[in-house]
Amino acid sequence: MNRWRGVRVWTALGTAAALLLAGCTSSTARPGGSARPLPAPSYGTEGIDRQPPGSLRQGGTMTLATSQWVTQYNVNQAAGSIGEASEIDSLVEPELFHRDAKGVPHPNPDYLLSASVTTASPQTVTYRLNPRARWSDGKPLGVADFEAQWRALGRGDDRYLVADPSGYDQISQVRPGHDASEVQVVFRSPYADWQRLFGPLFPASATSTPEQFNNGWRARIPVTAGPFKIASMDPTTQSVTAVPDPAWWGTRPRLDKVVFRALLPAAALQAYLNGEIDAVNAATAEAYQQLKSARDSTVRIGSAWDEVHVSLNGAGGPLQDIDVRHAVQRAVDRQALANVAAERLPIGVPLLGNHIFMTNQPGYADNSGELGTYDPKAAERLLDRAGWKPTGAGEPRAKAGKSLKLRFVIAESTNRLGLDLAQLLQQMLAQVGIAVEIQKVPADDYGPKYLDVGNFDLAIFRFTDMTYPSQLQAVYRLPRGAQSFLNYGRISDATLDGLLKEASATLDPQRAAQLYNQADREIWQLGHDVELYQRPEMIAVRKGLANFGVPGLGDIDFAAVGWRK
Repeated sequence: MNRWRGVRVWTALGTAAALLLAGCTSSTARPGGSARPLPAPSYGTEGIDRQPPGSLRQGGTMTLATSQWVTQYNVNQAAGSIGEASEIDSLVEPELFHRDAKGVPHPNPDYLLSASVTTASPQTVTYRLNPRARWSDGKPLGVADFEAQWRALGRGDDRYLVADPSGYDQISQVRPGHDASEVQVVFRSPYADWQRLFGPLFPASATSTPEQFNNGWRARIPVTAGPFKIASMDPTTQSVTAVPDPAWWGTRPRLDKVVFRALLPAAALQAYLNGEIDAVNAATAEAYQQLKSARDSTVRIGSAWDEVHVSLNGAGGPLQDIDVRHAVQRAVDRQALANVAAERLPIGVPLLGNHIFMTNQPGYADNSGELGTYDPKAAERLLDRAGWKPTGAGEPRAKAGKSLKLRFVIAESTNRLGLDLAQLLQQMLAQVGIAVEIQKVPADDYGPKYLDVGNFDLAIFRFTDMTYPSQLQAVYRLPRGAQSFLNYGRISDATLDGLLKEASATLDPQRAAQLYNQADREIWQLGHDVELYQRPEMIAVRKGLANFGVPGLGDIDFAAVGWRK
């Protein structure tokens, strides 16, 4: 829905997959009997019913579902890098840039009058802040906030448990400009995606120390500076309510209230059909079939940066061995899994051969090679070479008296499609002698107790909204001590790290794309994950709700969301 940052746990993906391995094919069945795959919408297609805010009714409530109860609202902290935290933050914290549907960033005049590279060597960005912009504690936005965010994220201080230091770690200095409303950020080397930094901007008063950064935003938002403020956070009902902030200096929001309710996907679907919430995911067969003709509803379709993959944990267990990781890659029929996700949908679900670019994005190349090709016999040869020997039909392979077993951890918020894909993958791996135990865990624990600490062998989830390629550094970079960043399986090497850093410092887009594709080939060769498909973007929205839905590569401006008159 909004500008998702970092990992978003698998959510709202559901379909009844009556497929067994013998029934999997390389094309997707369609209503009417056609097997021709449908295309995805053009990259950056939006579906939000864009309307001038002034033409909308003043007042009203919008109620949305989140797939889990948020416990960390600092999205720069390792445990806060989930979409639900980002979405709620975007109502109450400064976003210096708004991206349009094509992903082009524009200064948000409520906070930023201008921003540009004012010196090329060293690259220096000068931000001219709106002097009316104030934090809820009365302090103006200024250089102290930029400096605190840089020091927390970019100085390599492991006391700050950060999700993504990329870009910040290329800054050498944050300094005052000509007056209190001007900030200058100096980079030690060029950084192409500088506009993605300091978004959201957090207050120095609540992030300057490791304690504030790590713990000051647990189940609370201590300081705000947005069109809305938090009216209540109720852990009993697991709901968050935001209302317009009377101290807001910008255009008054159209809505009187925005409510977020934590609901598992099946409950969210039913709540929408009952008229209790105003939007719900429609990008699965199970949901779409119920929503396409639902009362007082419309399905909005677009395209965004949104991928689904299975993460492999290379930090421990059998997957430490690259041959075993490659065997898993070769044993998974990726096309069959994409077909399940595409079943009975009106738009395509293309297979992904790239970790950096979507299939319809400039720069895309299929770099998967043989490692993205289904070949169980090749998988068996790799396992033989790794010393895992067959023990009998239907039994897991063994080595040194231990069976080859992997633990596939999924969140309880995973609904039917996620479970179906996990079970199909379980069957596929069993065919080559890899046993898979599917372990369902509480949604609120999935990040902090499993992904963040590497407590899994396999995990299925999405990375979304990585429209700035340098954001992927956090996913594939070398871990540092206890800091895995977003590289939950801790798989990387110096070659990959170097390519990602070089690409992010390359200002020529064509050369940068070449470097990112070199990095992508290295990601495949390392056996980092099993990349699956580009997720379709379909949201059912209550009729009359304007400026909300699928924003393409852009951002939802919650202050502009409202109900038609």
